[in-house]
Amino acid sequence: MKFLPGVLAMAATVVASNILVQFLILDGILTWGAFTYPIAFLINEVTNRVYGPKAARQVVFAGFVTGIICSLIGTQIMLEFGPAVATRTAWASAIAFGAAQLLDIAVFNRLRTQVWWKAPLVSSVCGSVLDTILFFTISFALFITLFGPAADAQIAWASEAVPLLHIGPDMPLWVSLAIADWSVKILIALLALVPFRSLVRYLSARTA
Repeated sequence: MKFLPGVLAMAATVVASNILVQFLILDGILTWGAFTYPIAFLINEVTNRVYGPKAARQVVFAGFVTGIICSLIGTQIMLEFGPAVATRTAWASAIAFGAAQLLDIAVFNRLRTQVWWKAPLVSSVCGSVLDTILFFTISFALFITLFGPAADAQIAWASEAVPLLHIGPDMPLWVSLAIADWSVKILIALLALVPFRSLVRYLSARTA
């Protein structure tokens, strides 16, 4: 399997992100996992460019399965205030990852014949938007109640009204978390154009 390094890299990225999400920065509105998770889009797009969409979907599937395993383990690890991974968060993570990565592949394929930077940048932005909306809404929005009272109680802290990004009007905390997380995704999508270009050239030369 020529794209096995992509499978391993995706799995490693998902594992690292699930670990680093436990470590807060900037007074709790970001985690270190926010900086590693967007690498999944880079891995997806490099695989897509060099090996095609079928290979990219297989890489995404590897990340999806790895994420589910990490979430299942996290729901069984009990910390002071509850499980390391809340039930709603586990579902949200799987749904958001799968949907966002598949959207990334679809958008990339529509733009793959255009100037080299457009496909990875636009697909990353689209995927990041969908990922952020799905993850934070499913995880924390109070109007979603299908997981039951016990699961809702695990994430009640995220609905506390606090100044938006510490400086704006009072909003549920999870809104600040979503905005901060999405901002990091977009920043890394821009920065990732450099390694994208380099990795595509390197891998294309090796497979020629």
